[in-house]
Amino acid sequence: MALGAGRTQRISRWRWGVFGLLCVLGCVALAAICMGTVSISFSSVMQILWQRLLGGHLGGHEQSLNTHEIIVLELRGPRVLMAMLVGMALATAGATFQSMLRNPLADPYLLGISSGAACGAVIALMLGWPFLPLAAFVGALLSATVVVMIAHRNGSMHPHTLVLAGVVVNAFLASVIAVLITFSSAEATRGIVFWLMGNVSTQRLGVLGIIGVCVCGSIGLLFWKSRNLDLLAQGESVAKQLGLEVEGYKWFLLIVTSLLTGIAVAYNGLIGFVGLIIPHIGRFLFGSDNRLLIPVAALLGGIVMVVADTLARTIIAPSELPVGAITALAGGPFFLILLKRARHSFT
Repeated sequence: MALGAGRTQRISRWRWGVFGLLCVLGCVALAAICMGTVSISFSSVMQILWQRLLGGHLGGHEQSLNTHEIIVLELRGPRVLMAMLVGMALATAGATFQSMLRNPLADPYLLGISSGAACGAVIALMLGWPFLPLAAFVGALLSATVVVMIAHRNGSMHPHTLVLAGVVVNAFLASVIAVLITFSSAEATRGIVFWLMGNVSTQRLGVLGIIGVCVCGSIGLLFWKSRNLDLLAQGESVAKQLGLEVEGYKWFLLIVTSLLTGIAVAYNGLIGFVGLIIPHIGRFLFGSDNRLLIPVAALLGGIVMVVADTLARTIIAPSELPVGAITALAGGPFFLILLKRARHSFT
């Protein structure tokens, strides 16, 4: 009875927590749409969105409202949606890597997987390939495989060895990207460098719809298999004894997380530390059960990225800071704290 009551309490807490995070995400998104060089009132934003939802037209002061409508529906709205999706993708990938590798320091950026996606995307840009996300996905998957193979010795992966492998792969890929940039034109170099610094892009709603399906579908797959992820977090030997086909499941996780990372990097460049910080906040609030952590990390990641992007475009408006710089300023000290505590076991 006590165990059943405890489980019911945890589920109730999780449901209320997810509902609360959804409310916070909605409020943060609306506030972000209101803020910018041109300030738009909350009531105007709600009116524009409501009229758009109903398929109607706006009345009143036509010139002002038309300008606001363009800003909300074609500029800030799509950008806020993109920031949500990027945060969800990176935070979920980070939570998955930390559980799969049993390493509190694991995230796509530190492990060199984001750099692999960036390298693939830069190659595609220079060669004029139209399938930029596919190139980023392949680059992310290859770099993830290399890092895991380097760190995997005697049937296990030591946390510090894994981080060092990620640092080595990161440095190598950064050198490859630097060489590729050297052979590009001056105009292309400026664009690539600005993109690599991490900037949330504004895309058409059709493109955002495809990205949303890929990100939400990948998160849904990870949630569906999250019980197996809990088994893997206890150790590969334990997972095998409990009937999990470990190697196949690890490849499944690598493919899905590489897809999430590749999509985020292809459209927005390198944005670090989101996948490192957010899963730890989620564990602190709701525990380490991945059936609860994955949706919580996704929502927290969306909230944090919307806030970071809003700060990036408003602090020195009308100029704009790279959002990657904002996340790095917040994530750097957090990483040092985790690195100091990495000697302790990760559960």
